[in-house]
Parts: sequence; structure tokens; C-alpha cells
Amino acid sequence: MIDPRHSRPLDVHRWSDHPEVNGLVDRVWEEHFRDFHARASGPKPKLRFRDQLKVVLLDLYVAWATDPDLAVGVSLSANAWRTGSRYNALHLSKVIVTFIHRLDEVGLIDLSLGSYSGPAVKSNRSSRIRAAEPLRELFARARFEPADIDVAEGRETVILRSGDGGGGAAKQIEYEDNETTVEMRELLEDYNSCLSSHFIDLPQLDRPFVERRIRTGPREGEVQRIPVGPTNAFVRRVFSRGDWSLNGRFYGGWWQQIDKETRSTILIDDVPSVEVDFRGLHVAILSKEKGVPLTDDPYLLPAGLLPGVAPAEQRGFVKRLVLTAINAAGEKAAYAAFREGYPKGSPGKALTNQSLGTLIGAFLRKHPHLEDCLFSDQGIRLMNVDGRIASEIVEHFTHQWVPVLCIHDSFVVSHERTLELIDVMRDVTARHLGGPLAVTQDFPGLDQFMASAGGPTEAAYRAIRSLPERSRGYIHRRDRFFEKMGRGDHR
Repeated sequence: MIDPRHSRPLDVHRWSDHPEVNGLVDRVWEEHFRDFHARASGPKPKLRFRDQLKVVLLDLYVAWATDPDLAVGVSLSANAWRTGSRYNALHLSKVIVTFIHRLDEVGLIDLSLGSYSGPAVKSNRSSRIRAAEPLRELFARARFEPADIDVAEGRETVILRSGDGGGGAAKQIEYEDNETTVEMRELLEDYNSCLSSHFIDLPQLDRPFVERRIRTGPREGEVQRIPVGPTNAFVRRVFSRGDWSLNGRFYGGWWQQIDKETRSTILIDDVPSVEVDFRGLHVAILSKEKGVPLTDDPYLLPAGLLPGVAPAEQRGFVKRLVLTAINAAGEKAAYAAFREGYPKGSPGKALTNQSLGTLIGAFLRKHPHLEDCLFSDQGIRLMNVDGRIASEIVEHFTHQWVPVLCIHDSFVVSHERTLELIDVMRDVTARHLGGPLAVTQDFPGLDQFMASAGGPTEAAYRAIRSLPERSRGYIHRRDRFFEKMGRGDHR
């Protein structure tokens, strides 16, 4: 039985010209969809029906390869399939609805129908589909891999949404291009091309996914698989509330979906990487706007504000609370949202409004200039500021065809380019904010280490990093990638 909560939306931009992919699609088409040749009437579809079926089968394959129990959410309303939408690059049509019902009828998929109770009702959900056993057997025998599946050319990279970007009620809004959106799209297309031409992976993974435990919500405690590789590496910019001045961050890429400790093991073209963070990014931006420099860690407050809570844990509470307060429109909403971010039984879940008010009071005594910045819905505007900063950093490296991974308030590069990244982060923030923002990192890059005193060696640096060994699966993915790219030196 399909668990409707264990699902993700259908990716309508899967594509592959791999001969084995085409062979599988042809087999399914000839056995179960031949009558659609005769049915076709009226205007010719922008994408032939067989290729529209291919998109659905490819996404079912990616879901199965990630987690056989993972379902795919899809709308079975004909009105949901607009061939002329800028968010539907392959021009999939309402024939998809017919195809899904046929796949269900012939036993190739499991289907769980959705429900609709009215506009914006929380219980509304789309239908769910998943490869059934006969289709799984075809997938298991197929001689292609997730790495053979690409992103369709022309997929939109500049997204305008009606809401804040996280809620199910937010819709993608059609818009007319202008000079700014064209420039953003050109950079993003170059950036995605740059990312796809470099091998970015985690050496410890024998199979290309990270397992993480869900900490909150209805699936709390369950394990989720995050695909690692090109099927989960497409990046776009998302603007919110139908306003180009709100949000605008870079979203996408599996590196945004894993924890920092795991991210520290990323290899880029088989070379270790380093992550550099802006220290207290949104607090730092607000302070720059107020003309008040930050001299130390903004979240480090006097110990003992919360009885029995260690200083490091208290700092973590303060950081999450302040960032939540910057995003929230009111005090009570901020406190409720803070607690929602913690799992049942955790200390953070148990903090009362009074305790949280104590932390806010101490924070404002240290930073009185920020009093009017809390509980005032500032976050969505600040995301636009940091999105513009990120865009310039991405542009700098993309023009050199060097991959840089964006995690909103931090960036990951090869350990040979750490000093360059730091210089760029400081220069860009100085241009935008009138002065550079402070940066931090957990460990040095190779370039920093080799520039230090005492006769450092690369071997000594690698010993300090103590990165995980390369698994057999990683080596297979790496060698196959470089063979595909025509590069034999792994660099």
C-alpha cells in the first residue's frame, strides 16, 4: 500500500536519449499503448505521446532507484497540464492523465487517488503513483543508471511563486521576461551546465543516497533517502509572494539537503572541498543596514540564561530563535514556529514562551539596534539580499567554469580555492552592504594550509582532514562519469 506522505512531486523534466532507456520505453509502448497511434487526432502534440510516456517512466525509475517505497505525486486533473506554461519545458499534456490510468489498468504502477475538499484546504492532496512489481522487474533488468538521466533542455530556472515557497498552497506564477530575468536565467543555465560537467559526490556512499531521520512533522522518526548525483543537482532561483524583491535564493542541489558534517566529505572532481560560512548572515546584514558593526558571534550570550542548559546548546537555541523571529510576523507565531522545529521529547520542544522571551531579551540587550527587526517579517526581504550576494559569487566561479555549491549562507569549493572564495565573499558583501561580512570555516583549505608556517605538506593536510575512504560504488560512479565526459585524469 502506498504511504501518501512518503512521496515527492513528479519531475516533469526528466529526459534521456540512452539507447537502453529508449528500448524500455518502446517495449512498454508497444505492449500497452499501441492504440494511441490510431487515437491521435486534432492538433499535433508538441511532444509526441511516446516521449511523454518516457518522462513518466523515467521519473518512476528514479524514485524506484532511490527508494522502492517512494511514491510520486501527480495531478490527475486535465486542467493541471498546461502545455504552454514556462514551467513545462517538455510541453507535457493532459494525455499524461490517460497514460497514468492505463499504467494502472495494466498493472505497471500502483495508484492511490488524491482528494480535494476545496480551495487551499490542508487535507487536499494529489494522487500518488509508484512502480508495481512488473515495472520494477523491467527497471531491475535495465542496463542504464540514474546517472544516464538528464534534465530536459529549457527547464525554467527563474521561478516566481505566489507564496513563501514552502507551503503547498503556493503556486508558480507565469510572467513576462525582462532584462533582469533574462540575465538571471543565462547565469543559471551556465551554472547548471558547469555543475553537470563536474563530478560532485560523497566518497563513503556505496549507493548514491544519504539516509537521514525526519525530525519533525507527521513522518517524524522515519528515514528519508536523499539522492546524491545528477538526478538531484538542478539549481534554480525562487522568488516569493509574486514579488521580485522577495526571496530570490538559489534552491536545489542535494548538498542543501544534507547536514554540514556530511557536506564536509564532499569531493569535487575527486578532490576534497571546504565550506566557508558567513557568520550570522541575516543578523550581520541587518546590523550593516543599521550602521552597527558586529564584533563577535551574535548568538553567544551569557551562560545560564536557561537553567541546566550547556552554553553550546543555549547558543543553538538562540540562533534558531533569532532567525525564526526575524522571519515571523509576530512574537507568538515565532515561539510556536521555534518549537515546531524540534522533535517530540527534545529540550527545544519544551521551552516555554517565557524562556524564549528571556533569550530574546538577552539578545536585544546585546544588540539593541535590532529590536525593530524582530517579529517584523524581515526574513523574506533578507533572502533577496543574500540571493543577490550569492548570485555574484556564483557568477565569479561559473565564468571560470569552477563549481561552487551554494547553501544560502555558505559556499563549498575545492580545497584548492578556499582563499579565492573568501576574497570573493568579502568583496561582494562590501559592494552590497558597504563593508565586508565576517566569514568562518571549520577547517582550512589546502591552499590556506600550505601557506602556513612550519613546512606543511599535502600529506599532513590530508591526515588532518581524515576524509572517508572511497567506496566501490563511488569509484564506479566516478570512473563512469569521467569516461562519459572523456576525461581520464579525474580532474
